[in-house]
Amino acid sequence: MSFFILGFFTGLSLILAIGAQNIFVIEQGLKKQFVFIVCAICAFSDFLLIFLGIFLFHYFESFFSPFAELILNILLLLFLIHFVWKKIKSINTNFEINQKNQTASLGSIIIKTLGFTYLNAHVYSDTVFFLGNFSKSFLINQKLSFGFGATFSSIIFFFTLGFLSKFLSNYLKSNKVWRIINILIILFMSALSIYVLINILG
Repeated sequence: MSFFILGFFTGLSLILAIGAQNIFVIEQGLKKQFVFIVCAICAFSDFLLIFLGIFLFHYFESFFSPFAELILNILLLLFLIHFVWKKIKSINTNFEINQKNQTASLGSIIIKTLGFTYLNAHVYSDTVFFLGNFSKSFLINQKLSFGFGATFSSIIFFFTLGFLSKFLSNYLKSNKVWRIINILIILFMSALSIYVLINILG
């Protein structure tokens, strides 16, 4: 599997969940209020955080002792186990969206988008820690390819969510649809967990 594709599916697995940011994007899409700006801020923020994580772990790579790398891999495995467990618990999920078309200024929408993005602790654990940590053993060109793959998944995801929100909202209310999505994510992340475990044991 190419590192771009690996980054794409890893990034998509992390971002494809019902969260405050995603619901906000859907709401703005349904209201048709500054949809492009909202999607662009979310996608660009992911780009910044993904590469922040990748280059942080790349920069500190020379300081990693075998023991430190073992600890990071164990933390990575624990993160994956926790992530998979949360997905199993949320196998049947519903969400509510606010479709009231209240007028809002561009400034307030930008502030809300930044708030939903940067005040969300999960965005840092998913992008900076997980993607940076997971790619720490890759070569630099592999890290870049992995990072661009993850970024591309964010771009596709947010702009699809924003501009096809009316179409998607009907399906995203379905337990059956979310069950299928969550099962696929569980399978993919479980495979990554096995990969990390093999690295720890090896």
